[in-house]
Amino acid sequence: RVTLLELMMVKVSDKNSVSSEEINVLVRHADFLADCFQEKCGAVLKLTAAAAAEDEEALVTIRLLDVLCEMTSNSSQLEHLQAFPGLLETAVDTLRLTHLAGKQAVNIFTATHAVTGQEEISHPAVGFKSHLIRLIGNLCYRNKENQDKV
Repeated sequence: RVTLLELMMVKVSDKNSVSSEEINVLVRHADFLADCFQEKCGAVLKLTAAAAAEDEEALVTIRLLDVLCEMTSNSSQLEHLQAFPGLLETAVDTLRLTHLAGKQAVNIFTATHAVTGQEEISHPAVGFKSHLIRLIGNLCYRNKENQDKV
């Protein structure tokens, strides 16, 4: 699933070679991806436990968020996802929960807290909060109703 999402990420981020037919397919898949993210977003919070550092559901959720961020960066898919029921609320709630989880344990969600000395940042959840903020910002872009919700 992670590999499939990475392939979708490459296709979505390559704005020059996407045909209108492919855009229609991606928009239809956007609903499915948003649903999956809403269902599985809590899995990332399990990563605060050291034993769950390789939890597959969490890795899938992180990739789902990456794809949704990229999709909302593209104007052809943005309006569709801005109107998707519950996506903005889920992103805001997940951001709130990751912030609290980061305060209660070792904060694996931000790069500044993940670096100790000269070691490489390798935890998959590093940057998760920034991607949530990016998704929230994209969902609020030129959308007064979503701005008011936040």
